[in-house]
Amino acid sequence: MEIERKFIPKQLPDNLDQYPFHDIEQGYLCTNPVVRIRKMDTSYFLTYKSRGMMAREEYEMPLTKESYEHLRTKTDGILIAKRRYLIPLDTAHTVELDLFQSTLQGLTLAEVEFTSIEEADAFIPPSWFGQDVTYDKRYHNSELSKGFQLSGEND
Repeated sequence: MEIERKFIPKQLPDNLDQYPFHDIEQGYLCTNPVVRIRKMDTSYFLTYKSRGMMAREEYEMPLTKESYEHLRTKTDGILIAKRRYLIPLDTAHTVELDLFQSTLQGLTLAEVEFTSIEEADAFIPPSWFGQDVTYDKRYHNSELSKGFQLSGEND
């Protein structure tokens, strides 16, 4: 089960270069239900996600580079490229800060994953997180892959 909240940061943390990061490319074979392929650094995955906004089932399986390259040509919409920084928030949580590139350049999203819905509902985000877009489906990567233009992001 994936349980996460998503925010549009008002500002970026200082010294981003001090945090580890992953370069990610992902595309969608289907968006309802979500079937995604992802290259993260030098690893490759096929992911299935059920319907839902804050909480949904997620299954991830490894792919070979060759399988990823084959499926990459079959994706719908745009390929999403982003750099994901891993920023410690507290002893139990890490912020996944995505700085989108290419077609979605300028969009930034911060996500935090939780072990329960109750924990997610009780979460008080730091002030730099900004607008909570957890329940706005336009900010799901599967929707972003359709190439929709978002107005007012990072406001």
